[in-house]
Amino acid sequence: MVGAVVYPLSGTADLSRIEAPVTFKAYLLCGFAAFGGIFFGYDTGWMSGVLGMPYFITLYTGLQYNYETGEPVDVPKTEFGLPSSQKSLMTSILSCGTFFGALIAGDVADFLGRRPTIIIGCLVFCVGCILEIISTNQEVLFVMGRLVSGVGVGFISAVIILYMAEVAPRKVRGALVSGYQFCITLGILLANCVTYASSNRNDTGSYRIPVGVQFLWAIILGIGLFILPESPRYYVMKGKIDLAARSLSQVRGQPLDSDYIKDELAEIVANHEYEMQIIPQTSYIGSWIACFQGSLRKGNSNLRRTLLGSAMQMMQQLTGINFIFYFGTTFFQQLGTIQNPFFISLVTTLVNVLSTPISFIAVEKLGRRVLLNWGGVGMVITQFIVAIVGVTEGRPEAQNDAAVKVMIAFICIYIFCFASTWGPVGWVIIGECFPLPIRSRGVGISTACNWFWNCIIAVITPYMVGNTPGSANLGPRVFFIWGSLCIGSTLFAYFLVPEMKGLTLEQIDTMMEETTPRKSRSWKPTSTFAAQMGRVRDEKGSANQQEFAPESEP
Repeated sequence: MVGAVVYPLSGTADLSRIEAPVTFKAYLLCGFAAFGGIFFGYDTGWMSGVLGMPYFITLYTGLQYNYETGEPVDVPKTEFGLPSSQKSLMTSILSCGTFFGALIAGDVADFLGRRPTIIIGCLVFCVGCILEIISTNQEVLFVMGRLVSGVGVGFISAVIILYMAEVAPRKVRGALVSGYQFCITLGILLANCVTYASSNRNDTGSYRIPVGVQFLWAIILGIGLFILPESPRYYVMKGKIDLAARSLSQVRGQPLDSDYIKDELAEIVANHEYEMQIIPQTSYIGSWIACFQGSLRKGNSNLRRTLLGSAMQMMQQLTGINFIFYFGTTFFQQLGTIQNPFFISLVTTLVNVLSTPISFIAVEKLGRRVLLNWGGVGMVITQFIVAIVGVTEGRPEAQNDAAVKVMIAFICIYIFCFASTWGPVGWVIIGECFPLPIRSRGVGISTACNWFWNCIIAVITPYMVGNTPGSANLGPRVFFIWGSLCIGSTLFAYFLVPEMKGLTLEQIDTMMEETTPRKSRSWKPTSTFAAQMGRVRDEKGSANQQEFAPESEP
């Protein structure tokens, strides 16, 4: 068993030396890895636009559209669209695929490594794109393509977070992982730009061009990952200490024989030994059961961590943000008060992109809890304002342009509140809260939970706001629901999410064991795991040192 191996390493008791100084190379490595968020965001963005394209609607419904006048033929403008059931299926099936992809990715990442798993995800994603492109009015083929693409996105979305959390320096880990959310928003923006440009085409290029652009993201990420090093923590888990040292020296930009590399590696190994004493590896089924062991009352129990990560992703989805990015275009069309829904969707996406970089600094200066709490408060206030205006002066029959502008403005402010807080921090938390023995599966379960609730929202939302028979036709009243759910998300963050700013992944384990979420901000580490496990070298630095022989990665 991996946990039975005793590594002849020694480290330091000095808390300031358990990680090398941050280098520009570390920024570049994590910045490129964050590019995987493009997949998530772009696929979210193009579907919203394609569902509102006249040619795509005609293709699947038979309803005719006059491209010269820009009006549908023989049907009101508010009724020209896909049925709620069709929109629900085409949108939600991607999330179904990503749910299973994220769960499978944890096992593959532990077996093959973090990098190969992401590359496999890129290949699977490309197969799905091909199926989507070759479909014309074949709904089954299009849906199958969405499902296969989803499996690829699930692989990428789960393992990218795992990889970034394991290689990023602790002082900027939150900022670098937030870069993943920034890439998601950038992907949504790029998708909206492409669909806006092709929306009025009277041929299959209207939807095939947005789908085809996705190949570019897969090629860039897949090729780039051949250059990036594997996660050193993966090698430690596999007992390949020489490769772990080599990989760590690459991601930290330090010589192989640097004391920083030896000290950090010793800390990682010591923590892994400690965790393996608590979480012994038994069987395949037992490794999954380990994610749910322990008591809810113990802050560092595996069950508590798994529920924290899963609930974090659930609450992020229940803020209602993907309602805007999945169905924003068609929702604005159905309101009957907005002249150019495609342009408004582009504006909301631009707000999303420009707001996210604020979190790069805020997540490390203010901390995770501050952003989640105040971001939640902002979302509650703005969503209730949108709902109240929408059911009063914002109704179509009121013909109040000022009220419509107020709704759009507060939707943008709501997006700002999400994009600078809950959007990035949700991913940061799940990358930080799991111990190494269950980290890949824990992140996989949490990411799968994100996609599960993403799927639920994609299924029910068309029926909530649709105006076809069998739909609730809530219109702007749906923001009362999202606002109420944001109250629950804010309370969850205040009472149950600990502060992890400035701590190594190994120190987070100790923090969750020794304090409560509300007091976690003041917690400080007092010793290293190397000291706890008796792996501190003497003052001359000669005790129990292992020579790290250069070894090529397999």
